[in-house]
Amino acid sequence: MKEKIKSHWLILVVLAFAQFMVVLDSSVVNVALPHIQRTFDLSTSNLQWIITAYTLTFGGFLLFGGRAADLYGRKKIFLIGVLFFGLMSLIDGFSRSGGMLIGSRILQGLGAAFMSPAALSIVLTKYREGHSRNIALSVWGAVASGGAAAGVLLGGILTQYYGWRWNFFINVPISILIFIVAYKIVPSHDAEENNNTIDIAGAASVTISMLSLVYGLTQGPTYGWLSLSTLPFFGITIVGLVFFYFNENRQKHPLLPLNIFKNKNLTGANLTIFPVVASVYALFFFLSLYIQNILGYSPVKTGLSFLIVPIAIIIAATQIPKIIKIFGSKYVLIGGTVLIAIALIDLTRLPIHSNYWTDILPSLIILGLGAGASFVSGTIIATSGVEEHKSGLASGILNTSQQIGGSVGLAILTGVTSSYALKIAKHLPKNINPQSIPVYIAVHSYRDAFAAGAIIAVIGIVLALILIKNTKPKKTEKIIIG
Repeated sequence: MKEKIKSHWLILVVLAFAQFMVVLDSSVVNVALPHIQRTFDLSTSNLQWIITAYTLTFGGFLLFGGRAADLYGRKKIFLIGVLFFGLMSLIDGFSRSGGMLIGSRILQGLGAAFMSPAALSIVLTKYREGHSRNIALSVWGAVASGGAAAGVLLGGILTQYYGWRWNFFINVPISILIFIVAYKIVPSHDAEENNNTIDIAGAASVTISMLSLVYGLTQGPTYGWLSLSTLPFFGITIVGLVFFYFNENRQKHPLLPLNIFKNKNLTGANLTIFPVVASVYALFFFLSLYIQNILGYSPVKTGLSFLIVPIAIIIAATQIPKIIKIFGSKYVLIGGTVLIAIALIDLTRLPIHSNYWTDILPSLIILGLGAGASFVSGTIIATSGVEEHKSGLASGILNTSQQIGGSVGLAILTGVTSSYALKIAKHLPKNINPQSIPVYIAVHSYRDAFAAGAIIAVIGIVLALILIKNTKPKKTEKIIIG
């Protein structure tokens, strides 16, 4: 019995490490962005697609990947995702143009979309709902959310000493190691559904809708929200989502059985996580640019400046199961999101010449504590009360909310900075030094992005208050063995 329990925790470690790699890859590139920009001579609007291309495809295909895990076997889909992710990472590193890098990042996100929900669904089937699952998900959440912050440090080290391409090459040996270990220890007989029909029309329509939405959001600030360069993409999004809804209702084996949303906490948690992740992505993206471009930090120094975040996340996440026992998941999620909003509001006062220890570090500590609390509690709420044969689907929905939230949030806030930068340029102080104008505009546009991110976080708080019913874990539950 003890050996079986130990094997469960070993499986959890391997799967969490895989998720760490997936999440890390959405942030590891942040520090390398200025270097990639110089290598391929990319504009800021095109530069954000290095991040968005990955997170968008990741989010767009997560429902497909989660459903495939339920239908074809979780281990099988997980291993396929790991191999494909590693292969695309190799191609990322060999990119010879910005377009090639964005294209390979799209395919890398596809690999992640199969790997991530399969991994989480394996975890969900190994632990019954309650305190033991909350502990497992706190480990999962700490590793996953810590991956975003740790990616900044790792990206800094790799970029400065080995070049930005190693941000992608590093995934190759790690993917091989995860594949070998998972192949040996993850059981291949997890519960699967009897049919193996995949809803291709549903997968295509929801993915195209998300792609069109994010692209339209990036075009709006430049060409106008009602221009022919923007409006058609919003039209495609609406048509695609309407088609998706009717398609899912008439399919015998839909990609997304809509009755899963009868679980009100699952629905509420996913709607809440969407803006929470969007606000966190905004902070990492724009603060990375601020620290490097305005303060002039090296990539390694930039990475070290973010090191406090994963430390704070781990501290918060390890305490979450105990806190949830007292207050319940809902209020932990709300409390964590409040801390994220406070961190963003604090950053809106960043001066041109700031001090890291007094102007940035306090916000990063608050962010880490908030992210650890909100991500872990949100995961617990979004996966509770789900039937085992739909665990892959629930995992896919959760990861979709996170990744699409990040993509949409980054697109909106990149648009905000571009739009406000033009307004700031028209209302410069009369006595400003001409050489300081680009820095002045950049800093004030970053502030605007942080303010918008704080507003998005507040929306998450309101949604959690309205939509989520508070629950506390039962006092007794067992780990599932077998």
